[in-house]
Amino acid sequence: MVQSPNTPTIFYITNPMCAWCYGFTYVVRRLAALWQGRLQVQVQLGNLQAYNTEPLKREERERLATNWHWVQQRTHLPFDFRFFLQKNYVFSTEPACRALLCMRLLRPVLTLEVLRAMHSAFFADGQDLTDTAVLVKIAGLFGVSENLFLALFESDEVMQQLDDEFEATAALGATNFPSVYLRTRQGTELISKGFCQLPELETRLLERLRQGVVVL
Repeated sequence: MVQSPNTPTIFYITNPMCAWCYGFTYVVRRLAALWQGRLQVQVQLGNLQAYNTEPLKREERERLATNWHWVQQRTHLPFDFRFFLQKNYVFSTEPACRALLCMRLLRPVLTLEVLRAMHSAFFADGQDLTDTAVLVKIAGLFGVSENLFLALFESDEVMQQLDDEFEATAALGATNFPSVYLRTRQGTELISKGFCQLPELETRLLERLRQGVVVL
């Protein structure tokens, strides 16, 4: 089904190493499938400790572990808690975000699927998304060669584009990930902040659409 220029667009603000996003990506993928042809979904990256250079402190690890447990209880998704046995791990999400940006440029239709694969690799399989070799492997699952991926991944243009995207996301006021915004005649409006299940997300979206708030 071909989408018309007036098809509503939502922006899914996310991060590949955000635990709540791991759970919510399944919701957004289901929404995109159910609304195929009637809704456009655009993935936009948010800055979650993107440029962190210090190893996780004990209190940070404990807070992160508690968060993972909450997500697991809410979503029933698998988590590899051996992550917390690592010492001196630097939790920096910039490489993963840059990789997803590259894949969005190279495989735009598959962006949500790439994001799902990155989430699963990190949270369920214990793979390190700060490791370029892991990111190359994930790109390969979607038919992108190592040379092509690295040429884009290591380019100044992509690094600058990622910085610009982080700034644009911050300008929206998106401080919680995941968040969902709807593009309307009045601008870009927040319709969901934090994790929610599909029925709640659909209800919020339908409320706005029934009020006649549609894209330009």
